[in-house]
Amino acid sequence: MRLSALLFLALPGAALAEPVQPRFAPVEIAPHVYGGGWEHFVGGGLAAFDCDGDALPELYAAGGANPATLFRNRSDSGVAFAPDTPDALALTGVTGAYPLDIDGDGVLDLAVLRVGQDRLMRGTGNCGFEAFEAELGFVSDDRWTTAFSATWEAGSTLPTLAFGTYVDRSDPDGPFEACDATLLYRPDGSTYGPPLRLEPGYCALSMLFSDWRRTGHADLRVSNDRHYYVRGGQEQMWQMTETPRLYTEAEGWRPYALWGMGIASRDVTGDGHPEVYLTSMGDQKFQVFDPATGGPTWVDATYDRGTSAHRPHTGVDGRPSTGWHAAFGDVNNDTRDDIFVAKGNVEQMPDAAMDDPNSLLVQTVSGRFEERSVVAGVASMARSRGAALADFDNDGRLDLAVVNRRANMEVFANVTEAGNWLLVGLSGAAPNTGAVGAVIEVKARGAIQTREITVGGGHAGGHAGLQHFGLGKTEVAEIRVLWPDGKSTQWQDAQANRILRLAQ
Repeated sequence: MRLSALLFLALPGAALAEPVQPRFAPVEIAPHVYGGGWEHFVGGGLAAFDCDGDALPELYAAGGANPATLFRNRSDSGVAFAPDTPDALALTGVTGAYPLDIDGDGVLDLAVLRVGQDRLMRGTGNCGFEAFEAELGFVSDDRWTTAFSATWEAGSTLPTLAFGTYVDRSDPDGPFEACDATLLYRPDGSTYGPPLRLEPGYCALSMLFSDWRRTGHADLRVSNDRHYYVRGGQEQMWQMTETPRLYTEAEGWRPYALWGMGIASRDVTGDGHPEVYLTSMGDQKFQVFDPATGGPTWVDATYDRGTSAHRPHTGVDGRPSTGWHAAFGDVNNDTRDDIFVAKGNVEQMPDAAMDDPNSLLVQTVSGRFEERSVVAGVASMARSRGAALADFDNDGRLDLAVVNRRANMEVFANVTEAGNWLLVGLSGAAPNTGAVGAVIEVKARGAIQTREITVGGGHAGGHAGLQHFGLGKTEVAEIRVLWPDGKSTQWQDAQANRILRLAQ
């Protein structure tokens, strides 16, 4: 029997009922389009975060050649957003953005990715922002940035920032085989010096710092686009030693090449280690962590789990799908994580599907996933890019927003008659106030859901804020937190259908 089958059959406390069919309702929203030429064929990310202190996430949507837009959350008796973009964020050339508290003041800031100079924008409260690159010593060249991740390394007062660049636009022999380097900004006291170039670079479209070993030390995973590195490249995992280096096959890393677009990470098997879902042109890859090697080893379980989403699941276009943003989340609150995948043709690539609906893969009792997006109401045919799967109105159900290329952004409210839930907010000790690197464990129905707090992954955008857990019929769960400094809380009861806030 294969490893993946062994893992999901061994899950404790597996629910006996088949999953409730999730359902979403479209929400009217002001027009916003991710547009532009070939430098905006990729990107189109979406940041979801609370910038006005009401515990409801705003949305900051990349616009490409169009100005980026901040949508203020106006959810009262239902999901609602209104555009309200401060001048500092009305930038063009934006490919994506990630929220994090860079300066440790307890207010979320933004790392803004661009075709041009990347920006670090300080949150000043009430959704105000100002540039603070000069104060931080952060210098960005004119480049094409398509990926980002951040972590706090031991003893640092600022986060370590990684920017993934795509094709080197200054290379006259490009664009093929002209991939730029990953740029690593490590703090030197209270400022950043020149970036360290992590080479070779293979046209990164997603990256994620993750403590995959659960040792309190994160390494950097990078998903790369074979379309432009063509040959000789692969997916990468950088060990974050004093001088970062790539993991080798001898250490357990398995070389893997694909048209990488996005990374999602979540412990699906219940062993405490993160699985990954990698989007691509063609089939999407679900990989299960293998602890037996003692190294960074993930084993392909795509077809065992039914997660390939490799062709359109509705309509008449039978050509291969193109996946972009991916996110794990329990959309029907049955304690099992599901997967959303934003899909759409790069532009007019004839070998790939043009009518390529988004996917919602719902996890069943057996651990396999089934396509449910059409009935759920989220099978958009637009050229989707970035997305956010988060609870927009704090009703305990994960909602959805999707940025589209050359089509209006879409928002969907989750109206599923779902099970119980828990929303958890962490406040870490300064300077890492977002508790990046912490691990939340929630025990319900005999199984433990493990959630690592990260900044990165997805496709050009991410979520910061309340973490959602589906509890099924459980009315009193148990919870504990493993903080970034290695200390942990005791297990404590958590009443269902509540927002629970825990401070370090």
